[in-house]
Amino acid sequence: MNNNIKIDYIYVKENSIGQRIDNFLIKKFKKISKNVIYTIIRKGRVRINKKRIKPKYKLKIKDIIRIPPIYTKIKKKKKINKKYYRNLLNKNILYEDKYLLAINKPQKIAVHGGSGIKLGIIEIIRILYKLEKNLELVHRLDKDTSGILLISKKKFVLKSLHKQMKDRKTKKTYIAAVHGIWPEKIKTINLPLLKTKKINGKNLVIVKKDGKKSKTKFKIKKIFKNFTILKVYPITGRTHQIRVHTSNVGFPIINDNRYGNRKLDKKIKINKNLLCLHALSISFIHPKTKKKINIKSTKNNISKILYSIN
Repeated sequence: MNNNIKIDYIYVKENSIGQRIDNFLIKKFKKISKNVIYTIIRKGRVRINKKRIKPKYKLKIKDIIRIPPIYTKIKKKKKINKKYYRNLLNKNILYEDKYLLAINKPQKIAVHGGSGIKLGIIEIIRILYKLEKNLELVHRLDKDTSGILLISKKKFVLKSLHKQMKDRKTKKTYIAAVHGIWPEKIKTINLPLLKTKKINGKNLVIVKKDGKKSKTKFKIKKIFKNFTILKVYPITGRTHQIRVHTSNVGFPIINDNRYGNRKLDKKIKINKNLLCLHALSISFIHPKTKKKINIKSTKNNISKILYSIN
């Protein structure tokens, strides 16, 4: 669809006196992007009284504004397949009431849009739950990590759960498959983590002294010939915490494309697209009922790994 503006002249009236030309044009031509508006002003294509002006020029009575021809394309918004996403959501709801929604997030779906991702979990849920006006992510999961994700439906619920997390009153359990035979002696990792700027197009987290305090506990679930299944208990909730901690001590998570070991990944014959990390369970106090809530997700990629090997 085209949104074309032919050459036009506008005579400034009293109600526009003192207004900046950039703001005037942005308000008048709402369907034209701000970038286009500033470009035509900067290039001198917008004239006032036959003279070039700057964006900060303030309009005066009887000014004559010459608007140049503008040709832009407006992209049609693609309709999402609501039926597909509704079915996907229904299959993965673990808990729901008037205040909270807990889902088993599949892999390869981001929790929110941005950085080239049009729709994340929260955007999809907001489309499907039109009547809920306060839907917010309580916490996040990496795109490649599957498992429990909490969404609040009320502002007080979000505030309460954030406080519980800050006070470390919520308990989370993950299950992970790591390369190598995990030593019994490694039960806790205390390593400070620091976010770095993008390296090769990816945001990375590194272990560094001036990073944020980060603590993770581990328990061996099962040992195989060349890898170990672990139960993981993050005490803090830093970005990529589990992935960086396991990698730093020499036992990277299988199929971790940021912190892992591709050579070792090739030796294990499983789907290379499956990051072997799953948010297994979470417990917290319900903000409304004050009862303890325990939610567990039994569907996980670690099971797929065990079935494919045994």
